[in-house]
Amino acid sequence: MTVEHFDVVVVGAGLSGIGAGHYLRERCPDRSFVILEGRARMGGTWDLFRYPGIRSDSDMHTLGYAFKPWTEAKAIADGPSILRYIEETAHEDDLDSRIRYRQRVVAADWSSADACWTLTVEAQGAGRRTYSCNFLHMCTGYYDYAKGYTPDFAGRDDFAGTIVHPQFWPADLDYAGKRVVVIGSGATAVTLVPELARTAAHVTMLQRSPSYVVARPSHDRFANWLRTVAPSKLAYGMVRWRNVLLGQFFYGQTRKYPERTKKRLLGWVRGHLGPDYDVDTHFTPSYNPWDQRLCLVPDADLFETIKRGEASVVTGHIDRFTPTGIRLTNGEEVPADIIVTATGLELQLMADMPVTVDGTAIDFSQTLNYKGMMFSGVPNLAYSFGYTNASWTLKADLTAAYVCRLLNAMTKRGLRQATPVPGDTDAAAHPFLDFSSGYVQRALDRFPKQGARAPWKLHQSYARDLVALRFGSIDDDMVFSNPLRQKRAA
Repeated sequence: MTVEHFDVVVVGAGLSGIGAGHYLRERCPDRSFVILEGRARMGGTWDLFRYPGIRSDSDMHTLGYAFKPWTEAKAIADGPSILRYIEETAHEDDLDSRIRYRQRVVAADWSSADACWTLTVEAQGAGRRTYSCNFLHMCTGYYDYAKGYTPDFAGRDDFAGTIVHPQFWPADLDYAGKRVVVIGSGATAVTLVPELARTAAHVTMLQRSPSYVVARPSHDRFANWLRTVAPSKLAYGMVRWRNVLLGQFFYGQTRKYPERTKKRLLGWVRGHLGPDYDVDTHFTPSYNPWDQRLCLVPDADLFETIKRGEASVVTGHIDRFTPTGIRLTNGEEVPADIIVTATGLELQLMADMPVTVDGTAIDFSQTLNYKGMMFSGVPNLAYSFGYTNASWTLKADLTAAYVCRLLNAMTKRGLRQATPVPGDTDAAAHPFLDFSSGYVQRALDRFPKQGARAPWKLHQSYARDLVALRFGSIDDDMVFSNPLRQKRAA
């Protein structure tokens, strides 16, 4: 079987993978690389999700790339606009020829003797292929594209209407004039409700427990003004840093003063919905702010839809589905023609791809995460994973740039292998993610751990990571080995 070799293989052509390609072209121009994408199109999340109203839950000045200004008027952007932005980036960086579609990596095997990864790839319609590379950069996201999470609701088969999961929204679903129940209270649910309510007879957001919901203007007036008086890149950089610092300040205050923050967040909700609305029942979570991710609603669209009577919130536990809707444990019936199960994602680490190092299978749950991107005992492999308290791309950018820095250091030193190795003091491990969300808790046992100190501890801080990854030592707890083979004289 023919093995095609590259210096670097990037897996995934979504937001992270296209960013990784940009940095490789810019900072490692002498390296060969390819981007392998299992689907038929680039875009990842922003191509997969097609449900009504799909949009960012972060501002595009931080969800956008550091190197490519976001220039559209809306800072909270819709999915198609974000997909166009990713495609434009790929075209501008001439990455189209580097992407190979319908090629899913199903196994990765490292050989120290060869300083090389061997990748087994399922090419749709063409059987299995084999690639090899010196460095593997996984940009596969963090959830299962093939299935979403849906609880086993009793009576599901009894329901006479249509049941839809947002991850697999039918293009031909007609909800105009229909009664729609959206089960969930997270980012997907609060996005869907106001959009569906535009034409549905009524939309009910049925939640087991509330989430914190924050309203924010979809247009950043300062950013839009600044672009008229300053060069695009300068304006973008200024707004990006303003948003980063404000976000970090707010997060820090939230964790330091949770009760004060909780009072302020709920006060904002009451300001939108009025004094007579039951905020305590429907918008007051049992946990502290940022124990789970906050839900963002642009231009207060969810609250405005509720005030107009086009949507309502019901808080309670589901007993079972019935032919005409959903019955709650308190006996209340919620009528529905369509039920949308916005009940969450199934998390995955690197698409659950089996990995071996010198013939030994790697159990990533037994590894420590290194600098938020590599794993103890696993050479020449990086994984792009964004922040939980800020935009995904902030960390993806830093990861892609650091991978290039690492590659260039290895070349300069004439070494082919870089393996993170923890010291004895890092043995006490902590969960990879400090989040109480159900989708996180269901998967934590499959994820790596983090240590008590840098470089094994995740700080969830862009400013701190920027300093560490751009200017910090590249040698801390990293073992470089496997000298370049000397060519024999003729």
